[in-house]
Amino acid sequence: MGPLWLLALIAGLSFFGFVLGRWKSVVLSGKGRGSLAARPGYYGAYVLIWTAMPALLILVALSVAKPFLIEQTVRTNLPEQVLANAAQLSLEVSGVQQVAAGLKLVTPEELEDIRIGVVAARSTFARHGLPLGQDVKPYQLVAAAALNLVSDGLDTAVDAAVVAALGFGLIFAFVRVKPRLRARNLVENTVLALLIAASSVAILTTVGIVLSLLFQALQFFSMVSPANFYLGTVWDPRFAAAGSSESGQFGFLPLFWGTLYISFFAMVVAVPIGLFSAVYMAEYATSKVRSIAKPLIEILAGIPTIVYGFFALTTVGPMIRDYIALPLGLGTSGNNVLTAGLVMGIMIIPYVSSLSDDIITAVPRSLRDGSLALGATRSETMRQVILPAALPGVVGAVLLAVSRAIGETMIVVLAAGVAARASLNPFEEMTTITVKIVNQLTGDLEFTSPQTLVAFALGITLFVITLGLNVLALTIVRKYREQYE
Repeated sequence: MGPLWLLALIAGLSFFGFVLGRWKSVVLSGKGRGSLAARPGYYGAYVLIWTAMPALLILVALSVAKPFLIEQTVRTNLPEQVLANAAQLSLEVSGVQQVAAGLKLVTPEELEDIRIGVVAARSTFARHGLPLGQDVKPYQLVAAAALNLVSDGLDTAVDAAVVAALGFGLIFAFVRVKPRLRARNLVENTVLALLIAASSVAILTTVGIVLSLLFQALQFFSMVSPANFYLGTVWDPRFAAAGSSESGQFGFLPLFWGTLYISFFAMVVAVPIGLFSAVYMAEYATSKVRSIAKPLIEILAGIPTIVYGFFALTTVGPMIRDYIALPLGLGTSGNNVLTAGLVMGIMIIPYVSSLSDDIITAVPRSLRDGSLALGATRSETMRQVILPAALPGVVGAVLLAVSRAIGETMIVVLAAGVAARASLNPFEEMTTITVKIVNQLTGDLEFTSPQTLVAFALGITLFVITLGLNVLALTIVRKYREQYE
């Protein structure tokens, strides 16, 4: 059975277990065996959990272990001269897996012809719709046959283990259903454990991302001095030899400046427009206007960034070049900092507007009523009472929007270019940290050279910057909520 069939079987038997457990609790209660310690639904949920959880855990564990077992099987059946070449080993393993897939497609007669050398495996696999880059070597056939044998055995073991776990869990839980069983406590504790596990997955994923970046970044800093990286003013990694530590070739400052400069123009656009729209919708707009305007503004957040990039490339960039940059003699390209900043600011408006609107709306009504009762106008109440009260939350929203701007990539690529330079002229091409991360991880990758490893150094640096902004924003918002809620 495939994974989908196993999941369907687990779902079906689990539902059957729920019905069975609930029915038994009702029957026992009706026969005067004692009052139930929980509602019948909890007994059904208890049987459901015992039916589904062991089977799901076994299915997940064996599915995770299967790729490692398969790779170990392939390595065991490869000759020593192949195993000695570490650089090509992963390609050989992948090639054996392709051959194994092809062996499942061919007929027994074709397989025998391949083994005795009558026909080439490559041409035979191609007839079955599986093209190979090169012909199959004899040791690959041996390894592929062993791989299929182990894979089929693992599939059978998974099916048997899941079915056995389903049967055991269903019978075990059904037998334990008695009126005195505290099914509610057991079910709620299980749900609590699942919630903790879900939270742990999010936390462990973050930790894994940080560690993966950190280890590769440390390898980069063993080749290039951190001082040269963070204080360098020239970004030109193309001419740096592997292990080079020459100053300036991996200069971080031009990328950092481009990131800050583009984000600055984005916030110049997003903060006033987003804040003013939030003030209008929260305090001045009628309910009908608000119900129309707020969703329209939030639509901007759902537009893919590549669309914003096309808009900048075909509309905003040429307009800025033809009507501002060229007449002033400040630039000749439509790809520039100002174009990227304006379009990115438009994209960020919903973040500032929606968050600020919610924060302004959350200001206690008593502050508004008290100000109006003392004779203040609506505009005076907004300027002198509501905005000061909402300022911590608004600042948090702005900082969150800044972190969103710093992490943007596609708009910068299409609107600002990829030139790493530090200049005050907003009509010149510049780039950001995220763009260079993409550039350094594009093409043939060899994770032994600083040209590739520098992407991880940039990534961990960007992570620290955005993490600091998010922590600062959340701290400010938390203080605000403690004050008014």
